[in-house]
Amino acid sequence: MVAVTPVRAAGGVVWRPGPPGVDPPTGSVEVCLVHRPRYDDWSLPKGKLDPGEHPLLAAVREVAEEADVRAVPQVRLPEARYFSLGRPKVVDYWSMAAVGDGGFQPQTEVDEVRWLPVGAAVDLVTYPHDARVLRAFAALPPVTSVQALVRHASAHRRGAWTGPDTARPLDAAGWAQARAVAPLLAVVRPQRLVSASALRCVQTLDPLAELLDLPIEVDSCFDEPKPGQDVEENALSAAARLVELTATGVRVAICSQGKVMPQALDRLGPAGDDHATGKGAGWLLAYSGQRLVAADRLTPV
Repeated sequence: MVAVTPVRAAGGVVWRPGPPGVDPPTGSVEVCLVHRPRYDDWSLPKGKLDPGEHPLLAAVREVAEEADVRAVPQVRLPEARYFSLGRPKVVDYWSMAAVGDGGFQPQTEVDEVRWLPVGAAVDLVTYPHDARVLRAFAALPPVTSVQALVRHASAHRRGAWTGPDTARPLDAAGWAQARAVAPLLAVVRPQRLVSASALRCVQTLDPLAELLDLPIEVDSCFDEPKPGQDVEENALSAAARLVELTATGVRVAICSQGKVMPQALDRLGPAGDDHATGKGAGWLLAYSGQRLVAADRLTPV
């Protein structure tokens, strides 16, 4: 039997603070559902991936186009798998915080958008797989901030570089990686860009800085250990700086190094998680207060 390639789609559980002084009480959230007249159903906003599109980028785009919401992704939720028109379909979901309006496309299948408490949304959605995703969202701790963390892209080889190691630049492959990862880092809508002091780290953020018209700040807390420096001390310093940055309430994209990131994330995340990170790849980090509650990989397709 010939295997059938699943249809790939992506979307989000988009939330905003609930209205004060009404049921549900202050502090709760509302989530977004869309109605499609073609199917007469209520579902989470989602849509098919464009050719070569990353699922996270598709999720953000589809939420904007269908629900007219600019949203910042936070935590990857369970995927939904089901059959649609006789073909298998896989939908990736993220929880997303609504940060503004815009992006609605009138040619979409949506004719109505509703914001509802999570319980009411679970009752309204047409499909059980949407209800499961909503329940997974409801089980999350409240996410208060997100960061994008990336490892520097490919640079000229150490052995072939005659200058100071901190001045070793990206190679051609590295520049391609930096350009590829920039849109993924941009989904968190960073308000600051922070880099380790090595040139290859700063250059990795250059395409993102150009895209967002933001300066790049250099922070040696994200440098790899210097000769003789205690590795544990270096990791603790980088981890503490990540928490310090998230406590400001400002969304930040950070570029660091391969001898720093896994160790720092090990000290913030659940024990036993694999935080090894390839060059030009990174993480979407979600915090509840000062506690890291989710670390999802950001790897360009």
